[in-house]
Amino acid sequence: MTLVELVVAQSERLKQAGVSFGHGTGNAFDEAAWLVTWAIGQPLDALETRGQREIAPDDVAQAEALIARRIETRQPAAYLTGEAWLQNVPFTIDARSIVPRSYIAELLADGEETGTLDAWLSDRTRRVLDLCTGNGSLAVIAAMAYPEIEVDAADISAEALEIARINVARHGLGARIRVLQSDLFAALPGRYDLILCNPPYVTEASMGALPAEYRAEPALALAGGADGMDLIRRIVAEAPAHMTDDAVLVLEVGHERAGFEAAFPRLECAWLETSAGEDAVVLIERRALLG
Repeated sequence: MTLVELVVAQSERLKQAGVSFGHGTGNAFDEAAWLVTWAIGQPLDALETRGQREIAPDDVAQAEALIARRIETRQPAAYLTGEAWLQNVPFTIDARSIVPRSYIAELLADGEETGTLDAWLSDRTRRVLDLCTGNGSLAVIAAMAYPEIEVDAADISAEALEIARINVARHGLGARIRVLQSDLFAALPGRYDLILCNPPYVTEASMGALPAEYRAEPALALAGGADGMDLIRRIVAEAPAHMTDDAVLVLEVGHERAGFEAAFPRLECAWLETSAGEDAVVLIERRALLG
């Protein structure tokens, strides 16, 4: 059996089992390729470079066993491999934190080359906060994109911060990223020039309908209350006191733009273009937050 044949066969198993995707891949074939190559110790691009190579029976068995675990446990693939990628940056991950997948990463990935955030930033942008940091992925990507900044990565979850510290160390950014436990802004000193935040925003109705793969993640990092805006209301109210005069808040709301606009009907803001369209990430200037 060749590598391509093995991936196709395992892809069919995933399809037949009706597993849910969205934690790094969007379909059965890509998920199978990820799990199969990981199981047999091959790089992610092996399907392109070594696709016609025959796979040893023991390796086939290893791959089939991992796919069986994926089907039986309904754990996200990233929890099974211990690794996930966001904007081609690798991150260590396990069930202590949600799998990294923020759209904000797209706005940061190429830093000043894209100009996406440059209209609201300046050469005085130095202190950045990644609020609700989880595994620390946005803090890491921001620090990589803007070498002159320092980042505070904050979360209420001590378990998630254990993973964040691993990822900060993994990328050698301990000198520029501080990992802090805080209930939103409660334990955070000073003011920030830029606040990034991918908070819990899943509504109660949506939480009840989530596939098992999402229910395997910490509910604390997902649940946003009846309309998804419970924590976001606090963030919008508390953020100005922790922002410099020209600072901006970049906030992810996922599929809940309608809920956000209903909660803040008079708030002046800008919706930023990502791969999800113009509905997932909103930018708000401090002066607008002050109302």
